[in-house]
Amino acid sequence: MSFPDNASVVLENNLFIGEERSYDKDTMTKEFESLFAKLTDEQQTIFNEIMYAVDNLKGGVYFIYGYGGTCKTFLWNTLSASIRSKGQIVLNVASSGIASLLLPGGRTTHSTFRIPINITEDSVCHLKPSSDIANLLKETSLIIWDEAPMKNKHCFEALDRSMNDLLLVNKSSNDKSFFGGKVVVFGGDFRQILPVVPGGTDEDIQSSDVEIIRTFTEWLLQLGEGLFGGENDGHAVIEIPDDLLIQDSVNPFEDLIDFVYPSILQNFKHPEYWKERAILAPTNEIVYEINDRLL
Repeated sequence: MSFPDNASVVLENNLFIGEERSYDKDTMTKEFESLFAKLTDEQQTIFNEIMYAVDNLKGGVYFIYGYGGTCKTFLWNTLSASIRSKGQIVLNVASSGIASLLLPGGRTTHSTFRIPINITEDSVCHLKPSSDIANLLKETSLIIWDEAPMKNKHCFEALDRSMNDLLLVNKSSNDKSFFGGKVVVFGGDFRQILPVVPGGTDEDIQSSDVEIIRTFTEWLLQLGEGLFGGENDGHAVIEIPDDLLIQDSVNPFEDLIDFVYPSILQNFKHPEYWKERAILAPTNEIVYEINDRLL
């Protein structure tokens, strides 16, 4: 009577791997075919290059740069469906919890990779070689990291360092692979929210960026390109359009809530009402205050 080897038992008992491989291949194949047919020529070129690297175990690091509305998420969905239709694993992560909700099976980068909260230039991820997360990374074919510019560069360095330690143990010291030889795709817009350094100077914040440089509308895109305010040395007075302002407010919080959530008592039971609205806040304290007023 033959027995399964220990490695097979470990993988079969790994809940993370089991969850990632629980996608129905036929369903994923149909979804992929539907999504792929809608890709633009440029998106198909990107898709083909990434999948070539995945299928041929080439490894590689890619960055898909585009402002909001350029269908980066659509590309993530297509790549994910393709990988999962083959029974392989793709890890969809994002720099924020809200962004991760838009990804199929998405999670935050910190929860997935165990990236330290207090990150430094020498940090490593809290990953033990024999842990379930480490074994999940070993079985992963593709990592998609959305809204990457929001994170401090030390987060990427910590993951790269940790994955190399986990996955390149049998490789030569001259191996210059990144992220343990896995294919990693970053995405985002450097005009959007960048990492925050508490109490930091402009230089501190700039030095923490992956690249020194948000946009929901054409106006925000132009703002990000520096097309407002005329020539300046990094500081400019920006005139905000009237339709984006709540003017002559006596109670800003109440007026903001009434503006974003009109007739809330009549609509709070309808999911679509909540899906179409959101208030963005710069700090958790303001989030709590707005939520307290709403509730």
